[in-house]
Amino acid sequence: QLQIVESGGGLVQPGDSLRLSCVVSGDTLDSYVIGWFRQAPGKEREGVSCIRGAGLSLGYANSVKGRATISRDRGKNTVYLQMNNLKPEDTAVYYCALASGSGTCTSTNAFTVGRYDDWGQGTQVTVSS
Repeated sequence: QLQIVESGGGLVQPGDSLRLSCVVSGDTLDSYVIGWFRQAPGKEREGVSCIRGAGLSLGYANSVKGRATISRDRGKNTVYLQMNNLKPEDTAVYYCALASGSGTCTSTNAFTVGRYDDWGQGTQVTVSS
């Protein structure tokens, strides 16, 4: 059974950086697409970034492009999301999710919530001065 645990969130000021971690146990990440999503109060869950394999396929939402970097540590079975120059509109609960099967992070459904089968509990990111 897959277990997904996110960490690294917190309260930061605008312009600060955070690195979110997603540790997965129960299977290796080799055959999954791993996505980062976020959900702000009163809003729908939206995709932020995606990685498949060792990084041969990457994807970023326009809202974070240029400020976010997704990466994977195979030995630790962990995916990271580095977020720089954080803005108040980045405030949300950030979730890590896994999608099995084929597919890439450049396909039209890369950030489709229903594509992902397993989800973590999320980590809160609050950006405020």
